[in-house]
Amino acid sequence: MNKRKILANVLLLIAAVVWGFAFVQQEMAAKYVDTFTVNALRSFVAVIALMPLIIFTSVKTKRPILEKTKADRKLLIKAGVMCGTLLFISANLQQYGISLYPEGAATSARSGFITALYVVLVPICGLMFKRKPSITVWISVVVATFGLYLLCGSEGLSGIYLGDLVVLCCALSFSFQILCVDRFIDRVDGVKLSAVQFLTCGVLSLVGMLILERPPIESILESAKYIIYLGVVSSGVGYTLQILGQKYSDNPTVASIIMSLESVFAAIGGWMILDKSLSTIEILGCVTVFAAIVLAQIPIKKRQKKIKV
Repeated sequence: MNKRKILANVLLLIAAVVWGFAFVQQEMAAKYVDTFTVNALRSFVAVIALMPLIIFTSVKTKRPILEKTKADRKLLIKAGVMCGTLLFISANLQQYGISLYPEGAATSARSGFITALYVVLVPICGLMFKRKPSITVWISVVVATFGLYLLCGSEGLSGIYLGDLVVLCCALSFSFQILCVDRFIDRVDGVKLSAVQFLTCGVLSLVGMLILERPPIESILESAKYIIYLGVVSSGVGYTLQILGQKYSDNPTVASIIMSLESVFAAIGGWMILDKSLSTIEILGCVTVFAAIVLAQIPIKKRQKKIKV
């Protein structure tokens, strides 16, 4: 393995750590402010955090910050609004689900592994766009279902939290958001698309915040350090590391598996920072879910038929 590949894997691993520990920050922020407030503030902070990257990229590539033609600007806005609306739904379902877990539950770990199921769900949702999943994906669905049972339902209905169900809906929503990004990513600048979708998510969340929550300024100030982490580190730094890591990596499967380690770091973060450990059966469920995530990303090479001469 050359230095370029090692650098790529290190950058992606750091991104996974950053994203994993973000679940802990979300859990902490939920103690001070409600769902829409968290996502409105973190989204606007994320936009600000991405601006230096956009400017740097523009200067390096000698391209204008704004798209040259009206058609390109219109496409970027269309893509950003569509992806941002789905991000708004997904992020708020996730944050709301996290806020629903009872005190003492391994919130970061459970929500992290359940959210990561989007890796399994994306190929399944792709059926709507006539993308046929491989056999490994179908097997991973069975494995993931069993893993979810171990993680959440092994003790019967009493072991299933409402937060589990809401976060599972979030994973499904993230699947559609990822498919939406995939539709536009080759046609628009990736960093600009991210900034526009964060801006869209922020504006929609702000409307929800002003109508339903109206948090006191004291609560916002108390949650500020968690919001800054989510906006700057998780969204800004994490996204930048992902871009650089995938740029230097020549194996998308390995890159995806490394990034999906965020679920593992979510569990580690909950244990280290919040002193919330998992039971033996929950750990087994996490391992099973992660195995399903890895399995879903293993490509199947089609056998080529030998032509007889």
